[in-house]
Amino acid sequence: MDLLLTQQPTELALDRFIGLVRGTLLFAGSGAAIYGVGRLVFVPAVSQVMQQVDLDPNIRLPVEKVLKATIGLFALLTGLTVSGFGGVLTATAAITAAATIAIGFASQDVLGNFVSGVFIVTDPKFKIGDWIEWKDKEGIIEDISFRVTRVHTFDNELITVPNAELTTNAVTNPVAKKALRITFEFGVGYDEDLERAKEIIVEEAHANEEILDRPKPSVRIMELAESVVVLKAFFWISNPGRVDFVRVRSDFVQAVKERFDAEDVSMPYPQRELSGAIDTREALASEPLGDWE
Repeated sequence: MDLLLTQQPTELALDRFIGLVRGTLLFAGSGAAIYGVGRLVFVPAVSQVMQQVDLDPNIRLPVEKVLKATIGLFALLTGLTVSGFGGVLTATAAITAAATIAIGFASQDVLGNFVSGVFIVTDPKFKIGDWIEWKDKEGIIEDISFRVTRVHTFDNELITVPNAELTTNAVTNPVAKKALRITFEFGVGYDEDLERAKEIIVEEAHANEEILDRPKPSVRIMELAESVVVLKAFFWISNPGRVDFVRVRSDFVQAVKERFDAEDVSMPYPQRELSGAIDTREALASEPLGDWE
């Protein structure tokens, strides 16, 4: 009798252990199978369809991320159900609900960034590869997700920007249109022939093949500064990019400077002229005589 009582708990523990192992294997096997099929078959198929219909990358990439997360969650829930561990979900439902409320209050910024991300992703004027400027930063959009946008700066830095920052601040896209207007200010001396200086600037704009003839390059007198008359040049380039913008402007400015030098058009720098007398008698009288006493 004692032997029978001893064997029963042992057999019960063994049965429970076998059941646990069996459930764990079912959980791992079913979950891995569903996750593998989803990631290796379903996600690539959906991605290919989105590419065939030429869906914007701003939408395609976030959709792929959501699909992957959904497949992972579905695989987890299916594994728990098939393995007989479904009771775990019921037991933790109340805890999960309370945790969800607490997390909701603690993650208002995250939710705000998510909502902002939805607006950014669905905005056709805001896409990967754009050159944007906001606050005192600028760069090329490298990736857009529902939480953050990653911008590659021209100093080869990668900035992770919360989406809410981009939706609550003014963002400039200098190359959103097919043409971009560039301006630059030149300062010439007061004694110079202003009309000739303006002609030189326009001629050098026409001489640059990457500057458009229409709209026509133009020059305006913007300011009568202390040492110079400020002439502001206006010209346009097509299919602008940040590299094109910097290079074309640099070439144009250099060409104008060389023409000014060749034709003796002065570009004086600011100067100060001091006049009047300085009375040093009181200063000398206040100095101690020292060794002369």
